[in-house]
Formats: sequence, structure tokens, C-alpha cells
Amino acid sequence: MLSKYMAAALFASALIATPALAQTPKPALSAQSASSAGLWQGSKLIGTNVYNDQNEKIGSIKELMVDKNGNVDSAVIGVGGFLGVGERDVAVKFGDLKWSNEPVKSNGSTTGAGTTNTAPTKSSSGPRTYPDHAIYNASKDQLNAMPQFDYNK
Repeated sequence: MLSKYMAAALFASALIATPALAQTPKPALSAQSASSAGLWQGSKLIGTNVYNDQNEKIGSIKELMVDKNGNVDSAVIGVGGFLGVGERDVAVKFGDLKWSNEPVKSNGSTTGAGTTNTAPTKSSSGPRTYPDHAIYNASKDQLNAMPQFDYNK
């Protein structure tokens, strides 16, 4: 008989202690914080053209390197080459990139084919969740002189 009362007491204390052991759930994102306001789609940053301060295209973003905490550390830019042939990858600090939502303005220069060196204009019906292009303060020669990025390090 004593064991029956002891089992009941243990069961009751387990019920009382359960709420204290339960983890408080994390609150769900509010509609405001769950919206894309102020956020960019990472997948849309891949392929974004990169220009220098003189509005010359110096490459495009090939990859975003993320640290173990989930912060974007660097952007890998494909530079040099022609139509992807002879292109090499260099890494720059993500924080060193500036972003623009406006299309690149023509600097009046023309390429060897006689066409103006400008970025294509993108249009959309709603608010964009990615920038038009990135700006990095370096010339093509400076980027070509940077070491090749090694994905295995």
C-alpha cells in the first residue's frame, strides 16, 4: 500500500515540475518583421554586376561567403576574361561594397563595338528585393592584381 502512495506522490511532483522544465517558445515573427522591408534576397545578389566609381563594369558577384554565425563576410567577384572565358575569382569584404538601386548612368564612353557602356535597366511592378548593382572602388587592373580566391581555404 505504501508504494501506491509513493507512486502517486512521485507522479504529482512530476506534473508540478513539468511547467518549470518546459522551454518558453520563441515568439513568432510579427507581420512587420516578417516582411521583406529592408531585406534583400541573397539569391538575387548572385550575378549582380559590380561597377567602379567611374561607372565601368569590373565584374559580377559569383558567390557570397557566409561565416558560421550566418553573417555575409565577403563577396566573390568574377573579374577579367571575356564572356566568362579567362575569368578569375577574387574576394572582397562585403562591407566594402556600396549598393545602388538606380541603373548605372552612361559615362558617355563607348566600347570597341560602338555601343555605350551601361547596365541593362530592370523593371518590376512591385518593390524590389535586391539592388540594381554594386559599386567597388577599384579599377579592373587592381582587381586583376588581387590573388585568386580559393574556395577550399
